[in-house]
Amino acid sequence: MLHLRILTPRLLAPALAGLLFGLSSVPAIAQSATQGTVRRHLIYFRDKTGTPFSVSQPQAFLSARSLARRTRQSIPVLPRDLPVNPAYVAQVHAVAGGPQVVYTSRWFNAAVVSCDSVTLGRITALGPVRSAVTLNRSFKAAAPYPVEPAAATTAQRTTATRAQYGKAYRQNLQIGALAMHDAGYRGEGMQIAVFDAGFPGVNTIGALQPMFNEQRLAGTRNFVDGGTSVFTRNSHGTNCLSTMAANQSGYFIGTAPKATYHLCITEDVNSEHPIEEANWLAAAEYADSSGVDVISSSLGYTDFDAPSPAYTYANMNGRTAISSRAATIAARVGMVVVNAAGNEGTSPWHFISAPADADSIMSVGAVDSLGNHASFSSYGPSADGRIKPTLSSMGLASAVMSPSGSVFRGNGTSYACPILAGMVAGFWQANPTLTAQQVIAALRSTASQATAPDNTLGYGIPSFVRAYNALHPNNPLAVRPDVADEMLALYPNPTAGLLTLVLPADLRGRALRVLVRDVRGAVVAIQQLSAAAGPEAQLRLPTLARGQYVCEVSTGEQTRTVRFEQQ
Repeated sequence: MLHLRILTPRLLAPALAGLLFGLSSVPAIAQSATQGTVRRHLIYFRDKTGTPFSVSQPQAFLSARSLARRTRQSIPVLPRDLPVNPAYVAQVHAVAGGPQVVYTSRWFNAAVVSCDSVTLGRITALGPVRSAVTLNRSFKAAAPYPVEPAAATTAQRTTATRAQYGKAYRQNLQIGALAMHDAGYRGEGMQIAVFDAGFPGVNTIGALQPMFNEQRLAGTRNFVDGGTSVFTRNSHGTNCLSTMAANQSGYFIGTAPKATYHLCITEDVNSEHPIEEANWLAAAEYADSSGVDVISSSLGYTDFDAPSPAYTYANMNGRTAISSRAATIAARVGMVVVNAAGNEGTSPWHFISAPADADSIMSVGAVDSLGNHASFSSYGPSADGRIKPTLSSMGLASAVMSPSGSVFRGNGTSYACPILAGMVAGFWQANPTLTAQQVIAALRSTASQATAPDNTLGYGIPSFVRAYNALHPNNPLAVRPDVADEMLALYPNPTAGLLTLVLPADLRGRALRVLVRDVRGAVVAIQQLSAAAGPEAQLRLPTLARGQYVCEVSTGEQTRTVRFEQQ
């Protein structure tokens, strides 16, 4: 099985394979003088005894914005959040052999150290050191990013909305992001951290310049090479960022065009070793300490280059992989972690990858513009039986931008993830009193499969409008018809009596055939709707037994489905 390094289907990306506040740094990579290779190890310390830091003085290691995020959600600062004891780090530095402490981890009480095997033995003999794990075997220089073909001329748009959003129209429309923007929620005041393999062209693409002009690029960190240079390496991060941050009316508008961003390189596409998961951990701690609200990560891990041991499906339990453990803690400290589910749906692996298996995060599967499962999108459940993915959004023929600024169509849960992450930021902006877990719950409980979640689409495709209106029943959003939900809907759902079918805009004015099936697939009702029917139609149903049903609406050329529950 090929390595899953960045979550874009391999056939569409042949060139691909899948600073902690106040204390830690991201130094430049040092090469071994004797072997010309870099070996990094995760050194776990026994405790935090004698640390000069205190949970009563968190401002020494967490930013004011980070503390405000925790305070809003009643999340205390715990000993887990304390930095590694500086005295322990000093002992590692003093070991003969010149070990380099690359960065430290508050949450794991650990340090990533670069050294040879002899020096590693000396480090593990230190009293404060509990254990060590080798994270990689070699380092390769970054490969140039692949150059995509120039995008085709944008088709003529038929409405003002389509003209404004360009090719990004459908992916915004599907999850209610257009209505969200109309309501005034474009991510203002929200901070999103993007973890990926590189961001070439971000500083020159016209549609991304508002981010610079309005000083909404809050931070950059390169955990692979060290330092803060991120407009380099692989273009996968550029592609993903564009689906959220682009803001050029008439060409391309992302789901969070006014949010503030942090760009972090954690992934090295030239090799696959657990060091990249440690980079993910370091980036998550940077995001926490900086006060980030939402993490968008289109990365996943299943196997590694030899001799690093591969994961098994049994390891996808949210408690084994480094990145999954880190993602769970990131959720615990009040961030919404949005991670791509993986692209292994048609491969022998089949299931989600780490850290999509983490608890309390939002794992994202891929659908097409009509809401159908994309075959490559990984399936759940997690190894311990939790429903995965959590939600799904458009990841088949998604509109994304290349480093040249052209727009092309790409496939992958990589793109479904940031498209949804941008909407998550806007939804939280619109509902600022919610906790991170309440944000996930609100979107999940109003998604298209909320009453019958599965391990293909999870709870289904979320809707900003449905989720917002559920929280504000006395002051619902008034949505223009051309930005109404694209998904077929039924209400009330669950139902105990009458049921009303709500048609998306592209099905209105067409003759339709409606079938209702029970869980065995047997047809229990048939109804014809004329082309003169309005946007809503009452279904004529016989007396139904309690349970789950599927409503199919067909034009003869395409079929849409929506589940409902009879109480």
